[in-house]
Amino acid sequence: MFFNFSRFGNNVAILDDLGNIISYNELVKFSLILKDAVGKTECNKALCMNLCENSIGSLMGYACMIESNIVPLMVACDVDSKSIDKLLLDYQPEFIWLPNRLKDRFINNGFKEVLKSFGYVLLQVLQQCNLAINNELALLLSTSGSTGSSKMVRQSYENIQSNTESIIKYLHIDSTQRAILILPMHYTFGLSIINTHLYSGAMILLSNKSLMQKQLWEFIVAQKATSISGVPYTYEMLKKLKFFNMDLPYLKSMTQAGGKLSPNLHKEFATFAKSNNKEFIVMYGQTEATARMGYLPAEKTLDKCGSIGIAIPNGTFYLLDSKGKLIEQENMQGELVYKGKNVALGYALSRESLAKGDEFKGVLHTGDIAQRDAEGYYYIVGRKSRFIKIFGKRISLDEVDSIIEHTFQSIEAKSSGIDDLMYIFITQDKCKETKKLICDTLKIAPTAVKVKYIETLPRNSVGKILYSLLEKYYD
Repeated sequence: MFFNFSRFGNNVAILDDLGNIISYNELVKFSLILKDAVGKTECNKALCMNLCENSIGSLMGYACMIESNIVPLMVACDVDSKSIDKLLLDYQPEFIWLPNRLKDRFINNGFKEVLKSFGYVLLQVLQQCNLAINNELALLLSTSGSTGSSKMVRQSYENIQSNTESIIKYLHIDSTQRAILILPMHYTFGLSIINTHLYSGAMILLSNKSLMQKQLWEFIVAQKATSISGVPYTYEMLKKLKFFNMDLPYLKSMTQAGGKLSPNLHKEFATFAKSNNKEFIVMYGQTEATARMGYLPAEKTLDKCGSIGIAIPNGTFYLLDSKGKLIEQENMQGELVYKGKNVALGYALSRESLAKGDEFKGVLHTGDIAQRDAEGYYYIVGRKSRFIKIFGKRISLDEVDSIIEHTFQSIEAKSSGIDDLMYIFITQDKCKETKKLICDTLKIAPTAVKVKYIETLPRNSVGKILYSLLEKYYD
């Protein structure tokens, strides 16, 4: 058992905005029901595709699969049918756990219903796969937190437990806390909130309402949520909603991950937290590290604005130069590497991949370029893949975005492109001013820069920029 739900008896584990309540004892019972429904499979353990949404049925399915040694393959329930069909073909799961409303396309088409509960239904694939699954494999998550891709991260039980215990330690999570889940379950950050709170006997508050809906905030207030977590886009929306003026006396902590928050927004939330007896904790992670690798302690959040902080308990950061040599000096840039038991087993592309063992060996080359200050705090300065060359000069696209957003603070900017041609996309019609700024600052020819105004930047379900969709604006 991973969660060992029985430790917390009749404590409330999940409460949704419809008033439905699930206790820890009910999670124990459903784990046994689910395990019995799955039964023995032709291979050593079962793979179950979980079509996720922020509902009790979806959450219980995930948690009880982990508890029952069933491997969930997490996919958003609103993914298109072609992507689902491709995942089914590539991974050949023995079961699908999905909302009852979506079952019709599967029934009598190679699937049969074996269990129905909490608005979800468990479908069994009639033609079973006999390809073995590694005994250590616990979970499959998309590399991007988005949907449809067949590339998954293979996480083990040790990965999840190590990361869960580390997060609980530095966030001081205990059974008294009530976390509002507004991030999607198929996303590693959202899933880490579930893992840490169920492991601690705390309460998860569930709602499928958006930040912009009044009902969500009424639910947060009524149920005395103690923490809220989000990605940079979440905090951009919170500011627009005048979060700083809200009366939320029970809210004690705010956590942020999933990308770099702008320095100005970081400072605003850190200042608010300090003035209102709350904690604002910036975190850093990747799916390949089972969620978290670094965190900026709340007491340092103003002093070290813009930093990802230090490595989580039982983890280690270090920097390597372009030749793979260890960087020991302060304020020198190199690739950020993380070492810890939460580093995943490796990647999967198909069912055959699930028999593989540990390929990462506890070390993750993050692909992020970072530097370390004199006190050991790390700062991300860009991505290895976010560089292009303009007439032989190496340009950081992340630096370009930062220059524009710092100069025109009301503009959001994202750049991309190819060698010798940079495209900059901005959310205000200041194309001439932006082009002049970048050409003058970086000393590059105007012919190498094209600036385009678009009203809204394309994002995925967790607010990350979809750079591939910007390519349609290329000339």
